[in-house]
Amino acid sequence: MKHFSRLFTELDSTTSTNAKLAAMQRYFALASPQDAAWAVYFLSGGKPRQVVKTASLRALACAAAGIEDWLFDECYQAVGDLAETIAYVLPLDFSASDVGLAVWVEERLLPLRGLSDGEVAHRVTGFWRELDSQGRFLLIKLVGGGFRVGVSKLLVQRALAAHSGVDAKRIAQRMMGYLDAKVFPSAAKFIALTAINAGAKEDILDAGQPYPFFLAHQLDAPLEDFDARLGPVDDWQVEWKYDGIRGQIVKRAGQVWLWSRGEELVTERFPEIVALAQSLPDGTVLDGEILVWRDDAPASFALLQQRIGRKTLGKKILLDAPVTFLAYDLLEVGGQDMRARTQRVRRTSLEHVLAATGFKLSPVERLASWVDFSVLRSESRARGVEGFMLKRGDAAYGTGRTKVDGLWWKWKIEPMTIDCVLIYAQAGHGRRASLYTDYTFAVWSRQPVDTAEAQSVVRAIEVREPAKDRAATGRPEQATALSGGGEPHEVGRVGVIPLQLVAFAKAYSGLTDEEFKQIDSVIRKTTLEKFGPVRSVKPTLVFELGFEGINRSPRHKSGIAVRFPRMLRIRPDKPLHEAGTLDELNLLLNQ
Repeated sequence: MKHFSRLFTELDSTTSTNAKLAAMQRYFALASPQDAAWAVYFLSGGKPRQVVKTASLRALACAAAGIEDWLFDECYQAVGDLAETIAYVLPLDFSASDVGLAVWVEERLLPLRGLSDGEVAHRVTGFWRELDSQGRFLLIKLVGGGFRVGVSKLLVQRALAAHSGVDAKRIAQRMMGYLDAKVFPSAAKFIALTAINAGAKEDILDAGQPYPFFLAHQLDAPLEDFDARLGPVDDWQVEWKYDGIRGQIVKRAGQVWLWSRGEELVTERFPEIVALAQSLPDGTVLDGEILVWRDDAPASFALLQQRIGRKTLGKKILLDAPVTFLAYDLLEVGGQDMRARTQRVRRTSLEHVLAATGFKLSPVERLASWVDFSVLRSESRARGVEGFMLKRGDAAYGTGRTKVDGLWWKWKIEPMTIDCVLIYAQAGHGRRASLYTDYTFAVWSRQPVDTAEAQSVVRAIEVREPAKDRAATGRPEQATALSGGGEPHEVGRVGVIPLQLVAFAKAYSGLTDEEFKQIDSVIRKTTLEKFGPVRSVKPTLVFELGFEGINRSPRHKSGIAVRFPRMLRIRPDKPLHEAGTLDELNLLLNQ
């Protein structure tokens, strides 16, 4: 554990890619295969399950440190991270152990689930006595399910390639499915991951293993530059970009596996697709999109979300959200890897393979010019799609987001936008842990009459009494509307909707480091209340928020949820009373 905690600290304290690569290589040179297997899992994005409740960890830390809750709260507000706060307040006495990462995870942490509170407390406090502050910080992240580190899966693959001498692309292939939570990492898996052998056949470690996904680059060039940058239209295969779950169907050894792009095995969640795949010849791998398909058209992603979180699929959900697989690439046929073939060859082979099946084939659009495609692209939202995918006809199927093997572009429609008001802020993670970078935004329940009316709401927010339950929960109350009184959408006795700021979205990306520093300074000066690491702020800042989609959501007080929100810009030119409204969001929803 101490070696992995040292690695975690090194990775978390630098932004240098070379330094991170060097640190991981040093770790893999020292670690046993069992420990290295778990390290690869966590560094690549594997999520540890929460085995101890946050409240329990907090209470144990207070007891071990001999401090009151209020003092812990003060420390928490200053630090902004629970694990770091606990590591700071715990007594410094410890007796370091040499227990490895694999033993810690498999024999100590995972068995905590299901134990009595007393037994959990006894074991966790014992664990703390074996670790220094770095180890305690890491341990709390692991048992609390909050482990995150600033390295990409691609960087881990590069480090493994440098360590083992195996080409990074082969490492990437072998790692497909490595994050499947149903199978523990093991010494055997790590050895197979880094083994040097002559043939690529050994890179498919088991029958159900998918291939690494080929990812597209965002195309942001103006239309007038398309001819110079992309060349003739005929050089490209143009398809619609669908709003679903990217997936791979693997049909080998008489069985079917369905993988998401996040390398999650989702076979059991979509029985319709599994049934459809039975008609595929053995040794076939398809790339495509999982979609809800109704009335001969793709349905909204919101319907697909209803299927994603379900452990059991009743007749009603199967009827309301029928799912299909829209195929757009062929990666393997007859057990032969097709990825080095050109896009044109793969497309022709795909059409041939699917001719005798019930699979839907992603249609290819053919027009005379990029201008014509631009006109057609304007119909995207009406068609329920996100724009176009542009794939060079001579492109191979690459690994990850690369331009070496070929080229794919995603030519997406412009995001939906709205001007909104910052009302809550929370500290970030990693190198942004000392800055307030995670924001909650609100819109007006209706358009303010003028500046004076908007400011009356701001004044009411400034003087309102804190809710009694906030101190107990350490977080903002569940209400998402800020005003002097009333409820969102509630029509008063005189028929006027009370003016309120209604929270509808959270975002933490889109600004530069310098902009985050500027906003952080404003947040600290305009804080109204604190709820642990969260601050409510005086409504003064207007932002333009962009998002990819919008749908109704009964789980949100605003009645609306947006997909992939990000900050496009700060709007110092926009007066507070001119920020957006719920009516504007509803208009976008109806469109």
